[in-house]
Amino acid sequence: MATVERALVRDVAAIAAAAGVVGVSFGAIAVAAGVSVWLASLMSVLVFAGGSQFMVVGVVAGGGSPVAAVLAGLLLNARHLPFGLVVSDVLGRTWPLRLLGSHLMVDESVAFALAQKDPARRRAAYWLCGGTLFVAWNVGVLVGALAGRALGDPDALGLDAAFPAAMFALLLPSLRASPEEKAPAEGGQDATGAAAPRSGNAAAMARRVALVGALIALVTTPVLPAGLPVLLALLGVAVALR
Repeated sequence: MATVERALVRDVAAIAAAAGVVGVSFGAIAVAAGVSVWLASLMSVLVFAGGSQFMVVGVVAGGGSPVAAVLAGLLLNARHLPFGLVVSDVLGRTWPLRLLGSHLMVDESVAFALAQKDPARRRAAYWLCGGTLFVAWNVGVLVGALAGRALGDPDALGLDAAFPAAMFALLLPSLRASPEEKAPAEGGQDATGAAAPRSGNAAAMARRVALVGALIALVTTPVLPAGLPVLLALLGVAVALR
């Protein structure tokens, strides 16, 4: 941890605070949906994937089957397969350490690791971010679950809207063009004078995929059992394959 810089610790603390707040909302929503405090906390410790946890609780609370909820969560976490390939060098050499490191693999820990220049800093950033988020997330879930149980009727406070709002907040960063995508488009040409890539191609494609998926879910929700529209919405990915 000698290679951990103060700026990295500051950035990790900020993202962990945000994860803790989202964890509080998940704990409250899970209890409101009928999940017990201990089950919400156990799920968070064993799964440790905010998007998938929101998805599972949302599908089950909407009347969907546990199978559909688990399938939706697995599909959402399929992105961890390429993540594992690019950060395999930071997970350690022994199997217990690699299993623990794999459990701490979330978007943020991978992003912080890839932002570092040398292997030692990549490793330090990955474990610092993953471990800090794990603690912040699970403490937040426990606090939210206990608070949700104390409230009695969280729906009266509008917490039923927190699930779609939290999912949208998790999705929003991928729908916005990054500064690296915007910069070349504003100049029209890259450093070599060649034609620059179109502005935010990746973000624009993500928006089209999200829009098509939302339309599929919206159209099929009135006629299909809860949970299936979420799975069918994944057909929106076909837009990116054209």
